[in-house]
Amino acid sequence: MKVSVGQFNPGGEVAENIAVMRRLAVEAKEAGSGLVLFPEEAMFSVGKVSSDFRAAVDAGWSIFVQQLSFLAAELEIAVIAGGYESSGEERPYNTLVAIGSDGAILGTYRKLHLYDAFSYQESKRILPGDGGLTVLRIGDLNIGIMTCYDLRFPELARALAEQDVDLMCVAAAWFKGEHKIDHWETLLKARAVENTCWVAAAGTTSEHCIGHSVILDPMGVPTAFLNDEPEGVATADVTTKRISEVREFLPVLKNRRIKSVREIVPAH
Repeated sequence: MKVSVGQFNPGGEVAENIAVMRRLAVEAKEAGSGLVLFPEEAMFSVGKVSSDFRAAVDAGWSIFVQQLSFLAAELEIAVIAGGYESSGEERPYNTLVAIGSDGAILGTYRKLHLYDAFSYQESKRILPGDGGLTVLRIGDLNIGIMTCYDLRFPELARALAEQDVDLMCVAAAWFKGEHKIDHWETLLKARAVENTCWVAAAGTTSEHCIGHSVILDPMGVPTAFLNDEPEGVATADVTTKRISEVREFLPVLKNRRIKSVREIVPAH
């Protein structure tokens, strides 16, 4: 199945961001894609919301999901995108929603690892997820999803690999900074190579975020990518055949002798 990653600079209004995603999804569909992945904060950027953040989330999440469903069904393309979901508490969840090409909701993933690093504290605004992994079936692919800072935790990617995922989708708003592009590219390649699976990553482009969306094969080779373009789509043919080829000569999952133990540690 062909897969696309779309990157853009989300504003503070759901409707405006949906319009951009529609434009990029049309481009992905014209390229033959069955799935398009959008960045974290595709619903809206925290720093650009003009009203009270919690009120914006309460009003915006259901509209965001509904409009993505309409978009997916209209274009007959599956969509994965990030937004903010009401939790019933002061802090919302940072959530990815996956929608099938018929407009049906396939699943959601609430970000486990909040970005309390590099002098930033996401946990001040956001409630960490505790629902564990999300694995979806789209077309002929098993797909695992994660959000941004999750990428720095190899145990999450390995747990997804243990669920036989063919493709890991990473939605991100990866902050700029010293060595940050190097970290992004290195970690994405590592997740692909150590699990011998495809990795697709969609990054926000903004004054503060790097973009650099990419699709990597199971050897960590970029097969389609963007740099810091304000808006764009990259598309690659993601095949299980390539996974089988790589695992024939690099059977790391078969050869490993330490089995991971999955446990969700309570957030601080």
